[in-house]
Amino acid sequence: MSTGRSTALDSGRMAMHRKRKLVNQIALTLSLAAMAFGLFWLAWILFETIRLGVGGLAIATFTEMTPPPMAETGGLANAIFGSLLMVGLATLIGTPVGVMAGIYLAEYGQKTWLGSVVRFINDILLSAPSIVIGLFIYAVFVARVKSFSGFAGVLALALIVIPVVIRTTENMLSLIPNALREAAYALGTPKWKVISSVTLKAARAGVMTGILLALARVSGETAPLLFTALSNQFWTANLGEPMASLPVTIFKFAMSPYENWQKLAWAGVFIITIGVLLLNILARVLFKNKH
Repeated sequence: MSTGRSTALDSGRMAMHRKRKLVNQIALTLSLAAMAFGLFWLAWILFETIRLGVGGLAIATFTEMTPPPMAETGGLANAIFGSLLMVGLATLIGTPVGVMAGIYLAEYGQKTWLGSVVRFINDILLSAPSIVIGLFIYAVFVARVKSFSGFAGVLALALIVIPVVIRTTENMLSLIPNALREAAYALGTPKWKVISSVTLKAARAGVMTGILLALARVSGETAPLLFTALSNQFWTANLGEPMASLPVTIFKFAMSPYENWQKLAWAGVFIITIGVLLLNILARVLFKNKH
């Protein structure tokens, strides 16, 4: 009687084992298929970007202004400079605001009504389409001063940077074990010193990753700049004037029927892609041993 019961239990365990193994194989196969599907499109995009982008690269691409249609020479120097200037200033403005707000939410506002309100507003900004932010800056700034300008573009890009940095900073600080904070408090360290020297230092790799994610996102934003900085065919460093940028130039040139503009558009895509890739590689190299 006991032998028959043990045999039945063993067969049940074997059936359960085979079922779990089958489910595991199906899940693994589906996961690998999903990964291969995503990597296929990513590899194709990178291949086309390199194939078509390298053909438009030349010394003139980095030294000459955007050309008129059907011109034999021309480049993207003014667009590259405008993008670097606006993205750099937007990052400089948005990063301190985002980091300080993230610190408040993680260290002071976990259970306060103000923290909940800030998180709710930040979630709205984080999920808002960039064109909405561009229209907002157009309504409150561009329409009032009656002029497109590089400064308006900086404001729009900064509003995109801030919520990304806030979210990543809060999440990274929340991952730091409370034991580190308690050990510092036990030594009589004030809270501001604990934050600056312990928790923020421990989370700096993640915070820097968030800043680079925000930088990568605004580097390719087109819609906000169409409503704020617009474009400029000439070189200018005056933030009070319309300013060229790579995303807007790519949009304008890619939609045109002119072959020289289309080649420059692909060159601009290649430059943005390589720039963002190099930033991410640099961040990983600098912070891989500093967790």
